[in-house]
Amino acid sequence: MIQFAYTILYVADVTKSIAFYEKAFGFQRRFLAPGEEYGELNTGSTILSFAALSLSKTNLSDGFIQSSPKGKPFGIEIGFTTVEVEKVYEAALMAGATAVEKAKTKPWGQVVAYVKDPDGFLIEICTPMG
Repeated sequence: MIQFAYTILYVADVTKSIAFYEKAFGFQRRFLAPGEEYGELNTGSTILSFAALSLSKTNLSDGFIQSSPKGKPFGIEIGFTTVEVEKVYEAALMAGATAVEKAKTKPWGQVVAYVKDPDGFLIEICTPMG
């Protein structure tokens, strides 16, 4: 059986990115490699990981498109569920996130808001489904 284990975000400063997610969302650091080129956060059953841009060069021989806090985000998002969407949205902004969309109620009843982290990755903050 295959299980979704983790997502890795390639970032300029692994320690700084981890600190943002700790402050904004209250996640706890799980691991930080010597040299601080890779780190992980406990976020539940799926791990959120961060790798230094320098590691991308050893992992991906043909390179990749780097995320940026300027302009539009990639067509992918990280989703976090909470019953306190507005509170978490405001905490993320206070920690350094950029507002993308304030909380809105979707036709199916879910409350959803969006921010970008300091590296430009899109984060959905929403109520759980079901």
